[in-house]
Amino acid sequence: MNYCINQAGKLGNTDDAEYLQELSEQIENGDIVTPREYVMKYGGSIRSMDNPDGDILGALFSNEYNLLDVIRYNYAMGYSQEKLVNHMLENPLPNIVSKLDIPLYFIMGKYDYMTSSYAAKKYFDTISDKHKKFITFEQSAHYPQLEEKEKFNEWMSDTFIHENK
Repeated sequence: MNYCINQAGKLGNTDDAEYLQELSEQIENGDIVTPREYVMKYGGSIRSMDNPDGDILGALFSNEYNLLDVIRYNYAMGYSQEKLVNHMLENPLPNIVSKLDIPLYFIMGKYDYMTSSYAAKKYFDTISDKHKKFITFEQSAHYPQLEEKEKFNEWMSDTFIHENK
């Protein structure tokens, strides 16, 4: 939220900054999350690529999809986000998972403001697990697997192929 308010202020979007400021108490209390459209608008989800959800115009003009497919996709994305966010607010993961007996990896982009690295690390540190690693991708936001593909693939290979031989 603070990231979005600061970015909106830097760009002179006072309406956005004021709107987000009005939501700050609800966000801080965990009643709602910072609206994703603002995180996306101000660069907190994507750094070095286009929209990871795909190219709507490209889908419309392809021979594989039609307008109804694009409408259904967008409806489903909104619906699933609403359900997932509401479920997450009602059932916070830290209240459910505090101990694991399997390897645990948190993969975070340094510039991710969809899921803040600070909040993720705070939760990560509370989890009891003998084999856990917090990995930060220095050039990514919310999608390190897409924004730093080579580094991510190398990490996956080193972790899951070479470590398990």
